Amino acid sequence: NIFATRMPDLLASVPYYGAQPAAADVVNIKAPLQIHFAGLDDRINAGWPAYEAALKANKKTYEAFIYPNVNHGFNNDTTPRYDKAAADLSWQRTMAFFKKHVKG
Repeated sequence: NIFATRMPDLLASVPYYGAQPAAADVVNIKAPLQIHFAGLDDRINAGWPAYEAALKANKKTYEAFIYPNVNHGFNNDTTPRYDKAAADLSWQRTMAFFKKHVKG
């Protein structure tokens, strides 16, 4: 999320369960976003409503997915928080998103 505010040349950005940037920085996002959240990640998810409002207010292209009943790190298969079903689904979505937005 924050990376996308600092890299205007990105073709697409797909953050997984990351902290949201300041609302004032959302204007700097140029790339379409696909955002993945862990349903049990209360700390990160608490910032989502304000971030989504900023994305909408700035007319940014985005889609977001919340994976219920999984923890922060669900896509990291080296931790006990790994959830294969959520990881597989998020990876399929990620690859489709990159295929759509990144040419070459």
